[in-house]
Amino acid sequence: MNGRALSVGFVPLVDAAPLIVAQELGFAEEERLTLDLQRAASWSMLRDMLSFGQVAAAQMLAPVPVAVALGLGGTAGRIDALQVLSVNGTVVGVSAALAQRMREAGHPFDFTDAAAAGRALIAVRGGELRIGVPFPFSMHAELLYYWLGALGFQAPQGLSVRTIPPPRMAEALATGEIDAFCVGEPWGSIAVETGAGELLLPGAAIWSFAPEKVLAARHDWAESEPETVGRLMRAVWRAGRWLANPANRMTASEILARPGYLDVSAEVLERALGGDLVISATGAEVHVPQFLEFHAGLAAFPWRSQAAWIGTRLSARLGLDRGPAVAAARAVFRSDLYRRNLGPIGGELPPSSDRIEGGTVAPATGAAPILPGNRFFDGRIFDPDLRE
Repeated sequence: MNGRALSVGFVPLVDAAPLIVAQELGFAEEERLTLDLQRAASWSMLRDMLSFGQVAAAQMLAPVPVAVALGLGGTAGRIDALQVLSVNGTVVGVSAALAQRMREAGHPFDFTDAAAAGRALIAVRGGELRIGVPFPFSMHAELLYYWLGALGFQAPQGLSVRTIPPPRMAEALATGEIDAFCVGEPWGSIAVETGAGELLLPGAAIWSFAPEKVLAARHDWAESEPETVGRLMRAVWRAGRWLANPANRMTASEILARPGYLDVSAEVLERALGGDLVISATGAEVHVPQFLEFHAGLAAFPWRSQAAWIGTRLSARLGLDRGPAVAAARAVFRSDLYRRNLGPIGGELPPSSDRIEGGTVAPATGAAPILPGNRFFDGRIFDPDLRE
């Protein structure tokens, strides 16, 4: 097959980097592909672009393929998660006024203790907490509900959850539309730069290895174009591996900063890529290990246990039958395609496509005995084989 142009959608976030780098640095060209990258203003727009065939594949919130499989969101047609694009990379932020109240109440803003931060937030909220997330079916929302719910807060019932496109999150905080948010970088850092708010926690403090974005495609297209799907997956996987090298962060940030992509300061992007965040207007800086992963620790592998966790959470909150929901969720995380297309080029493969989430991680074939930490802040574990 000769070279082929492929339309691929993205939302301007740091974790779109594997798609952008795949095109800009020739990983797509090596697979005889040209990626026609289409920027969307919001996740609902991008989901619809994918569902209606305006793009062949897209960066997508990890819970969206699961939500679609469960019949949520009004979109027909199955969407598959071919591989994980990014792990973690999100931040929880609060307005400047709320941060001041928390600080006056004694919260140290240490950026590590999710339990203490959550209790401090609940204590000073002053009524209903209006919180912004990029999309109803997102890891942002799931992490917030899990975090606050584990601390005894009625979530989501006690929250006023607003859907705000990521580039608008800082503006929504500044105008008083929301009191807090969970969003992917660089938009949390932009809220700090503009003085709208402060950062309270990285998402990784709630779940240390949360699948954030996936490379998504319509199921019918993925089944009818297996060779093209394999070429796309290989190009994106190699781009993720390149991004994992700290020596490449400056180059990556300069590419992402271009007007057609994120159109923000390369300095802010480089900090996000390295997990070095400015969390307040005073210039306080923190380093977050494993803040954003594209490759290390089998970050790109679509664990079916991750899909099962998402399916369990959605079914419990929305009153769906857990068994069928989990089965549908597992089916759309395509670990079979990952094994088929990336194993032959050196992609590490775990012996099973399931693991206990929040517990000790099983070794990967030919890899180090233990993968990076996979822990929920409250010490809970999720066993995908457990039937309630």
